[in-house]
Amino acid sequence: MLKISKSIRMEPRIISLIFHEYVLISVKIGGPMIIYIYGEDTFRSRVYLKQQVERFKKERDPQGMNVVFLDGQKDGDRIWSEILATPFLAEKRMIIIQNVLSTKDTGTLESLVEGIKNREILPILPPQNRASAIATRVTIGTENNVVIFYQSEPLGKTKICAELAKILAKEKWAMQFENLIGPKLAVWIKEEAAKRGGAVETVAINYLCQNVGQDMWYLNSLLDQLVAYSDKKETTLADVQLFLEEKVDDNIFNMADAVVSGNRKLAFKLVQEQRRLGGEEGYLFGMIARQFRILLTMRDLFNRQENISSDQMAKMLGLHPFVVKKSLPLIKRHSLDKLKQAYDGLLDIDIKTKTGQADQSLLIDLFVGKLSS
Repeated sequence: MLKISKSIRMEPRIISLIFHEYVLISVKIGGPMIIYIYGEDTFRSRVYLKQQVERFKKERDPQGMNVVFLDGQKDGDRIWSEILATPFLAEKRMIIIQNVLSTKDTGTLESLVEGIKNREILPILPPQNRASAIATRVTIGTENNVVIFYQSEPLGKTKICAELAKILAKEKWAMQFENLIGPKLAVWIKEEAAKRGGAVETVAINYLCQNVGQDMWYLNSLLDQLVAYSDKKETTLADVQLFLEEKVDDNIFNMADAVVSGNRKLAFKLVQEQRRLGGEEGYLFGMIARQFRILLTMRDLFNRQENISSDQMAKMLGLHPFVVKKSLPLIKRHSLDKLKQAYDGLLDIDIKTKTGQADQSLLIDLFVGKLSS
């Protein structure tokens, strides 16, 4: 049976020795600063983590002797001893625990849940030794320590993992990095180019947004190359196209086909899918308008030169050959008048949105419903 002893005060270095005697110690930790960094955008989250560490070293620990990195999946037995350790010739310590929310060690996760919820840690002992252990509360001042939980890998699927993630997300210094899309991504590209001493024209920024996707690690590297290539001049669309091939967004492509084909059910389904993925209405509208503009110009050229090859069409219209090959079967199924009707509808949406006559999301839904009826 668990024996309860009185609360005592103890130096951190003594704790590990007592563990070997099976004394179950409840550690009152006071309240270290907890920072939780997480989200799908691991590039920006990693940059933020690096900034926090560099700032701490500059202000508190120039020698880096009080900064500790732990692998949350391998170093579970070290987590609390590092959190509770006193700074060495400094005011604070920083402990970075990486991807602990991916561990299968439920004991570590349970200890963290209790510790963060109650600011009181119940260290883990082998189950067979807990019944005979003596419970002792140890009070340790760790207010000066900074603990960063950095999560860049998928979360574990256990209930205790989900509970810890929820608790950490409520911390005052929690910082989530969601994938950037549409206007937010465009702003990021503009600002990052400026930091590198460069600039990117708007049409080129839009092209990057549409064709890089959500790989921020690649986009960051690509911006380095573009700024270096442009050599202090503004990066143009032609410059970007030398480094990045155009891709087709299958959902947007299929939605355009569904609209002009009269498949209302599929068209609405694909529009909602784009919204579910986080696409902002302005970005969604721009992608739809661009797709119809491509189809319209291709169909117009096809009407004038019916025997033109896809490669010739791509060259004449300045489009990527893959885009033309994918779109060619679609334009052969729909007349120029039908595509003009669709594009006119998009121009009407643009005017009404800019003049504040109606909500853009409603106008897009009406556009899809009207054309596919």
